[in-house]
Amino acid sequence: MRPLTRRQLLATGVVGAGAAATGGAGLWWVTADRPGRGSNDVLTEPEVLASRGGVLETELRTAPARVRIGDREASVHAFNSSLPGPTLRVSPGDTMRIRMTNALDAPTNLHVHGLHVSPRGKSDNPFRSIAPGESADYEIAVPENHPPGTYWYHPHHHGNVADQVAAGLYGAIIVEDPAPLPVTRERILVVSDVSLDEDGNLAGPGGMMQQMMGREGDLVLVNGQVRPQINAAPGERERWRIVNACPSRYLRLSLQGQDVRLLSRDLGRLPTPEKVTETVLAPGNRVELVIDTRAGSTPLVATPVDRGGMGGMMGSDVLGGEDPFDLLLLEVTGGPVEAPAAIPEGPAPRDLREERVEGRRTLDFGMGMERGGPMMGGSNRSMMAFTINGETFDGKRTDTAVAAGTVEEWTLTNSSPMDHPVHLHVWPMQVIEEGQEQVTDPRWQDVVNVPASGSVKVLIAFDDFTGRTVYHCHILDHEDLGMMGTVATG
Repeated sequence: MRPLTRRQLLATGVVGAGAAATGGAGLWWVTADRPGRGSNDVLTEPEVLASRGGVLETELRTAPARVRIGDREASVHAFNSSLPGPTLRVSPGDTMRIRMTNALDAPTNLHVHGLHVSPRGKSDNPFRSIAPGESADYEIAVPENHPPGTYWYHPHHHGNVADQVAAGLYGAIIVEDPAPLPVTRERILVVSDVSLDEDGNLAGPGGMMQQMMGREGDLVLVNGQVRPQINAAPGERERWRIVNACPSRYLRLSLQGQDVRLLSRDLGRLPTPEKVTETVLAPGNRVELVIDTRAGSTPLVATPVDRGGMGGMMGSDVLGGEDPFDLLLLEVTGGPVEAPAAIPEGPAPRDLREERVEGRRTLDFGMGMERGGPMMGGSNRSMMAFTINGETFDGKRTDTAVAAGTVEEWTLTNSSPMDHPVHLHVWPMQVIEEGQEQVTDPRWQDVVNVPASGSVKVLIAFDDFTGRTVYHCHILDHEDLGMMGTVATG
């Protein structure tokens, strides 16, 4: 796979189209005044499907659905006709038995993002395919020592992932804490974005150029709502479980004027909640925030994140718009209440730097050209591809073979002009180095952002399971365009 050049971009015909579409004010499908508009309806949460007696037995149906978004009816795709889909709530040691039915017109499957579970057979197997009109059974055993936290599920059929997630197919998974935390209440906040036409129908990405950049929807939603409202009393403590289910959009979140602490990032708990003024979520990331409420009206603000572009050749380097917008409004009114007890200290995280490293490898996330066609008016021309070590995805090929039970050090490099959030299925990653800067405290994530022209070094313990699964960019259009590889343990 050859690296990208401006001459090759011009050959595809997308540079001129990009300049016409974007102008000088940013990408046409994200306008400054559209995200964040809404009627301040009170926040609603998805139905909760909880395990009983150690088993969660349920059905999920992917199908077209008619839902209300803001002030209009919209046609989307959804799990069980709900946007987001129902929240799955389990405890460590539980088993999820899910019958999944596909009522779409394209193949699909199910991925339980972030769960440390088997990739084989009927478990978290990304190579399964459920044809239109068919059903499949999943049986996913959650280990007894599984980290508590906020996870999520979505389709993962290669070539259809971005379209199906952008259409509305996503939902949260909660793995319970061993002991309840002293909070007044907790909330599930699934953030997503969507593009609709004037009739409320789903609008596609609008062409190859937008897929290459990574699509970002016109409307940014929280639990399928536009700028909903949360009500609380002064002195209450809320636990917000936030999922970034957007196909490409990064979220820089702030809640000024409130006492905010970071409890969890992707999985597990921090030993002590950290006071924060903002937090950044790449696509696929989750955070848990502890809010000790103060009287007042406070918006949860999302500030655009510069995740790069096409090296200045597409009209704008800043994706996601240029202006902050409100995701929701927190209204804290009434008389103060007694503050809850202090949050107990969490367990110390495992530190793989203290363990023997059996292998080291480098994965480069890049862009290049490959022959394909027809494209751009029917001509047989070169197309852009997103690659790992110069290769596009081939599910029949094993790219990385790892010995089960070993620890490896992976250096994730990015030779492209856009950030790539890297997700590894089944096994979380401990970030130890960003650029040339060492990460002092163990930081565990299952989506790690690798900045444009940058690098990140991680340690991975390939414990507990054998089998084949994948790693990929979680800008889902990039995944569908080839930026995915396979890993096999045994």
